Amino acid sequence: MTPPSTQTPPETPRAGGERPLRVVLVNQYCYPDIASTGHLIHDLAIELAGRGLEVEVLTTQPSYGDKDSWVDCPKVQVEGGATFKRVWVPRVSKNVLAGRAIKDGVFLMQLGVRMLFGSRRDTVYLYSTAPPYGAIVGAMVGLVRKHTYVTLLYDSYPQLATWVGTFKKGSFIEKVWHRINRFFYGRAKQAIVLCDAAKRLVCENYPIDADRVHPIPNWAPPGFEPIAKHDTDFARRHAYGDEFVLLYSGNMGLYYDFETVLGAAELLKDEPFKLVIVGGGGKKADVVKQVADRNLTNTTVLPYQPFETLNDSLNACDASLVTIAEGIEGISFPSKLYTSLAVGKAIVAIAEDWSELREKVEQADCGVWAKLGDAEGLAEKLRGLIRDRARTAAMGERARELFEREYTREASASKYERVLRLADPNAKEGAR
Repeated sequence: MTPPSTQTPPETPRAGGERPLRVVLVNQYCYPDIASTGHLIHDLAIELAGRGLEVEVLTTQPSYGDKDSWVDCPKVQVEGGATFKRVWVPRVSKNVLAGRAIKDGVFLMQLGVRMLFGSRRDTVYLYSTAPPYGAIVGAMVGLVRKHTYVTLLYDSYPQLATWVGTFKKGSFIEKVWHRINRFFYGRAKQAIVLCDAAKRLVCENYPIDADRVHPIPNWAPPGFEPIAKHDTDFARRHAYGDEFVLLYSGNMGLYYDFETVLGAAELLKDEPFKLVIVGGGGKKADVVKQVADRNLTNTTVLPYQPFETLNDSLNACDASLVTIAEGIEGISFPSKLYTSLAVGKAIVAIAEDWSELREKVEQADCGVWAKLGDAEGLAEKLRGLIRDRARTAAMGERARELFEREYTREASASKYERVLRLADPNAKEGAR
């Protein structure tokens, strides 16, 4: 990647000599931080700048992952026409609740001061849910001065926190959190969510009209493209032969189901099938234990692969596993679907029967779906993919076509631009 410039980009005038739409993207993390939202915001900023918008990102110094991933970045830098501004926060582990709260609090205090005294009336501010309650700053500033903002929902809190058991449903903390959400959704000009299920969740719980809530999916970053399994270094290194390889690569977090696929792997132990699970996360220890307890000789668990070789490792399979746990869809959405589509592999989806993930896969005929907990049903569908490799490959081709049609960063950025222009405080009502 070309090193970022520190020069100020020239203004790009609109047609007729007007100033370009000015937007500020607010997200606690940004590339080169390893947080997925940080990569998304970075990509979005550059894509919007390339479309002629005046783009600024307000974020922090990298501190999301382990210490060896922390790097020092300039306080202000320009890349791809977008300006990135970083504020200081304590570098503490996100896995320590108290440390995370301190880091969030310091970021929000600085954000509040900047917005109260420095926000501009001609600007649209996009507040993401990193941290989850960040848009409260926009709502509070809007009480004392003109402040136009849009919310961006990545993960829905407090719903996610109650699902994982951080605090109880109906608790005082949950009630307060919902009250905060109602406040900032009620004052938001527009809202962006990742899927239709998330739109339903927002509209059912908070005072915002459905026509102001816009589902826009995430995307796979550039550089992911199909490679034949046997042409990958990863497949050669691990000696994958003619057996059918099902690959999961990513976070083994609490929001994903692995019990179903491990049950299917047990049923397929004597067949030409191999399950490869790559990554880390809260469920990794349990997955490793189950592989040992079930004596799954056809299953391998490997660590995260370097980002530089990720396209190669994602292609070292015949099909890609995408899963989401019961009760999570709408609260979160498995973004790994987009990289799986990008590399052109058949999708094996494990989700609830009403799932939007199921709908996308089946409508495009780019893979198969199995119900959560139905290991036997999943095993039978995998047998179908194993028997008919030509059909499986055709599903992979349709997966890539779906990606190119709907899930590139260009396609999503175009939708973001439309929503941001709907919120433009300088636009005449009839021109939006």
